[in-house]
Amino acid sequence: MSAAQNQTKKHMKVVIFGAEKFASLAWYMLTHDSPHEVAGFTVDAAWLHTPTLHGLPVVPFEQLEQSFPPNEYALLISLGWKRCNGLRAAKYEEGKARGYSFVTYVSSRAMVWPDLHVGKNVMICEGVNVQPFARIGSNCILRTGCNVSHHATIGDHVFLASQAVVAGSAIVGERCFLGLNSTIRDGVTVAPGCFVAAGALVTTDTEPDGLYVGVPARRRPLPEGL
Repeated sequence: MSAAQNQTKKHMKVVIFGAEKFASLAWYMLTHDSPHEVAGFTVDAAWLHTPTLHGLPVVPFEQLEQSFPPNEYALLISLGWKRCNGLRAAKYEEGKARGYSFVTYVSSRAMVWPDLHVGKNVMICEGVNVQPFARIGSNCILRTGCNVSHHATIGDHVFLASQAVVAGSAIVGERCFLGLNSTIRDGVTVAPGCFVAAGALVTTDTEPDGLYVGVPARRRPLPEGL
């Protein structure tokens, strides 16, 4: 069993990065389906609009150590796919540089195997199916009902929307986003920074930093700010 899986089983005090709906979802899952204790929330000071969330303090990320020192608290970066996962990647790297550890959440309702290789700061939601020999990198989010088939590799900072399918031996590069009901064919490599639209079927290797739309998927320029 990986170190990341071990930390899903021991009690840790956690601060969630975020103070909106996705952070609320993370709080609910950790509170009701993990051994962890959520102690508070944190956001950049410019985005701090409320002092509490779910009865817990919300503190500026810039001053996090004052309230939640890294030797006592772990982080969960619960941001979505903004800037093609770039924002979540940046906050993950900053937290790591400041000495914080990270929790990984694997839903008790997910279908995974005991020797799953999964990285740090990962959220695997209910109904996800990860088959043997698949590998999940760090700072990834796998939403409800995703299917990651055998020998597939998911890179760091990836977001798989609900019902996305990654077939056997496929590779999804870092910072990719796979939309609702999208499919990556077996053996295909999705290059880093790609945005695969909802319902798209990717049948051939992609080029980096592209938007892929349709069946079969075709490349379009990645809109600024996506």
